[in-house]
Amino acid sequence: MKVFNDAAEIVAAAGSTLGSSEWLTITQDRIDLFADATGDRQWIHVDPERATDGPFGATVAHGYLTLSLLPFLGAQVFAFAGNVARVNYGLNTVRFITPVRVGSKVRNTVDLLSVEKIEKGQRATLRHTVEIRGEERPACVAETVSLLMEGGAL
Repeated sequence: MKVFNDAAEIVAAAGSTLGSSEWLTITQDRIDLFADATGDRQWIHVDPERATDGPFGATVAHGYLTLSLLPFLGAQVFAFAGNVARVNYGLNTVRFITPVRVGSKVRNTVDLLSVEKIEKGQRATLRHTVEIRGEERPACVAETVSLLMEGGAL
């Protein structure tokens, strides 16, 4: 895991790959809990029997479930030491490329694309590529933007 100790280290890492998380198995329980939390109970996600005859041959994770794993998987790749607060600023792009079938293993590879100085800290743009073990194409590619602030002051 890459731990950034100060602003200079973050700037120096711009343009580099920070690393990859561990593999995480996507279970039906995780899919069902996400469906319960969001109210998205479409059968392709929550009905294993019906999904067997569906377009993917099994239930699949919600695209937003895959996206919601970025903080958890990203925390295995990088962290900020000291008194740096990281706040989600938004997303530039998100693409759901390959469905994540139940039982699949996913991991997140993180690239730090750029770091810009702002009035109260830095704005970091990261690319997250969520891979599926055994698949050529990723599940999701998302470009996120985070604000990094010393002391957490907005």
